[in-house]
Amino acid sequence: MSAPTLHTDPTAPTADVAHTVHAARTADAVERARDAAGRESWAEAYALLHAHDLHPTRALTADDLSVLADAAWWSGHIDESVTARLRSHAAFLAAGDHRGAGLAAWWLHFEYRSLGRPAAAAGWLHRARHHLEDLPPCPEQCFLAWTDAEEAEQHGDRAAALAATRRMTRLALRSASPDLLALSRQAESAVLLANGRRTEALALLDDAMCAVSAGELSSVFTGWLYCLALTQCMEAADLGRAVEWTNAAMEWCAPPWTGRPPVPGPDAEPGPEAAAGGTEPGAVAAGGTGPEAGAEILPPAAPVDENPFRGVCRAHRVEVLDLLGAWALAEAEARQVCREVPVDCLESAAAAYYAAGDVQRRQGRLDEAAVSYAHAHELGRIPQPGLALLRLAQGRADAAVAGVDLALACQSDPRHDLLGRARLLAARTEVALAVRDVPGAARAAAELDALAGDVPLLRATADTARGAVALAEGRSGPALRLLRQALAGWLALRVPYEAAQVRMLLAAADRTVGDEEAAHLELGAARAAFERLGAVPDARRAAALLSGGKRRRLPGGLTAREAEVLRLVAAGGTNRDIAQALVISEHTVSRHLNNIFAKLDVGSRSAATAYAYAHDMV
Repeated sequence: MSAPTLHTDPTAPTADVAHTVHAARTADAVERARDAAGRESWAEAYALLHAHDLHPTRALTADDLSVLADAAWWSGHIDESVTARLRSHAAFLAAGDHRGAGLAAWWLHFEYRSLGRPAAAAGWLHRARHHLEDLPPCPEQCFLAWTDAEEAEQHGDRAAALAATRRMTRLALRSASPDLLALSRQAESAVLLANGRRTEALALLDDAMCAVSAGELSSVFTGWLYCLALTQCMEAADLGRAVEWTNAAMEWCAPPWTGRPPVPGPDAEPGPEAAAGGTEPGAVAAGGTGPEAGAEILPPAAPVDENPFRGVCRAHRVEVLDLLGAWALAEAEARQVCREVPVDCLESAAAAYYAAGDVQRRQGRLDEAAVSYAHAHELGRIPQPGLALLRLAQGRADAAVAGVDLALACQSDPRHDLLGRARLLAARTEVALAVRDVPGAARAAAELDALAGDVPLLRATADTARGAVALAEGRSGPALRLLRQALAGWLALRVPYEAAQVRMLLAAADRTVGDEEAAHLELGAARAAFERLGAVPDARRAAALLSGGKRRRLPGGLTAREAEVLRLVAAGGTNRDIAQALVISEHTVSRHLNNIFAKLDVGSRSAATAYAYAHDMV
């Protein structure tokens, strides 16, 4: 069979000319992509390079593949970013460019680690070291020094960690890179903070953040530093810096056509939404649906017009809003985190679920809180101390004690997260007092006091715990002094829920010394704060205490005699003690206890005791 005859238009361009035109257009597309990357217009760069890569007339260079990897990451295409980075590494290696290959290998280590693939991450870190360690000093070695510092910190070798960060600083200064210099300042700050050198650490962190706020850094380093600094501030319990930089981070993350309401300032009052009891049930589910049992919890990748740092920064904003009492807004923002966070930052989604659980628990929405804590746990976060306090509210005191004790034991380095440790110790104090373990509460409060130093947020937490212990020990004078200090601290920080809780303790202390008027004032202020926040159980408790000796319905459907028995159980009385106190038989005491356990749906004396304290029956 003969080949078909081709009829051509003599005016049409020849194949060579068409190929030349197409090649010119392709080259123009790649140049435009490079220009877009230079302007950090990542969506444009990704679209151009991705389209070219589907039908290449010439291979992308190693540098172009690196740009494609960066653009794919910014556009939410994580897998494609890794694939392009693998190709860029191969291209650098083929060209004998060990600096380029080493940097690509380090980025692969970073991306695989973020994706939860530690073996692959370790392999690529080994390759990065192989490419870079024997070279003369170069900027790419900064990343190895940063990793060395992190690994030394994890192994508790603080001297080696500090040496690595200072090597990083020397390399950054030599390179004259504002990006690397700011990152090295933050890395050294983190090590100094873990060593207890707080003043030096925060001065270095402020220096690094000056470069961020002045717009001197590239986008990826700006995002890194916001995330690292916000984590550092919360772990160091520096609420002032956390508020300031959370607002700055969200402003940077927001598209130019939208606005983002700032975190309330120190003088702000909780908005009307706080009194509304939060948003609808299940407020933190991915994709806007409630976190019901069995619901999908993995958030989708960010759309191409999203800043991939936005969800991570918003998760820090949720923590700040929670402390400042803007609970409805915090819960709504937590829901948004789970829509925005990239798949390589699921720890931020876990933090959002946990924060939502805390809001729901304090508002009395216990079933919703349990679901939120479960989702946080599924994403890798230990949901403590919130889960322990939830169990205490449910009357499951044994589970509360076990949960918070295990969380304290699992915390490998308390100095790394001062606020996290302080919250666990404060919860341990509260749980111990609920089960009448006053010595255990005193030990937890003493450790908290030693940890707090002069950090305002930690000091207020420690004074609250020590004041509660002193009150339980019957030392009214020290209790009043410590609780007044704690209240002053919380009010200065503008943290309303904790301030209201302290007022409740102060009212009890005032009553022990016979100052009923002062107790009434504290209870009134506490009730008003709880009502503004939507903390329904606490508001009811304050209202009940304000009613004083007025008759009120006993909780759980208990009779007056059963309530008397429960109070004596909560005071540590045995069946014989109770029988003698009430002039009844031990058999009758046992019968009352069986009724109490059935009505309250508890299974032990400690659980019944916790219920009694939670409902202000003691």
